[in-house]
Amino acid sequence: MTAVQVQNILIVTMILGFAMMEFISRRYKATVHANSNDTKLEILMFISLLAISQPIAFFVTAKIGVTFFPNLKDSLAGLPWWAMVGILLVGDDMTQYWWHRASHSPLLWPLHRAHHSAKYMSIRITYRNNFFYYLMMPGLWVAGALLYLGFGGMLYTAYLVTKITVILGAHCAWRWDEPLYRIRVLRPLVWVLERTISTPATHWAHHAITNDDGVGHYKGNFGNLLFFWDVLFGTAHITRKYPAQVGLTDDHRFGEERWYHQMFYPLLQSKREHTALKFGGSVYEEPSK
Repeated sequence: MTAVQVQNILIVTMILGFAMMEFISRRYKATVHANSNDTKLEILMFISLLAISQPIAFFVTAKIGVTFFPNLKDSLAGLPWWAMVGILLVGDDMTQYWWHRASHSPLLWPLHRAHHSAKYMSIRITYRNNFFYYLMMPGLWVAGALLYLGFGGMLYTAYLVTKITVILGAHCAWRWDEPLYRIRVLRPLVWVLERTISTPATHWAHHAITNDDGVGHYKGNFGNLLFFWDVLFGTAHITRKYPAQVGLTDDHRFGEERWYHQMFYPLLQSKREHTALKFGGSVYEEPSK
């Protein structure tokens, strides 16, 4: 069995496992109130990432490598595993932290707002974004370059499966970290864990509709695999609590944006009042009280 086959089996297993826990815990039925607009966006974005964005990034980087740097093919394959993991964490995960953080700026927000427009948390929103968000994501292209340089095989499989597991868990409607906070003997371990990887508590806070309750922190907690980047760069907010509501205020006030505007901006632009999904639009902010 090849590394890619093992990778695909493990990823599907993780998706099914978290999906099962969402249903067993009854969190999906109680909290995930999605409509057809949500479903179209989430399914098409998941497919486009797997079938278009990632293959393009990996194909183009390999093509550039073969054309201009043929002597570098697999040149780093001999590095020790820990060095490869360190390079992947910086080249892929840390750059994704900064891309995610930059995507909360007015310029790039239209490419990311789809991820925050969901009114619920679930594994189904993990890859809910604008089509160009992933196509332009630096970490995806760095990963493609590293694969050309020899980072493939079981090591990359282990890294990718670990990262996807953490990201799925952070978005999952089943809050797997919640019972851990009540076990006194685990407090030292949990203290380290929540400062190392993204958890539901820290990532749900990032999706909060408001910061006013002291729990929400939508201008921080940007980490994907490692929450450590937030700790290191001063954007961490840890409360071990979950926001009462997630989503976007402007969708509540003016109605949700259509899936095709969210997915294909700037090619398709919204006509909604107070929208960021058109040229000259802006991020909606609540009027001062």
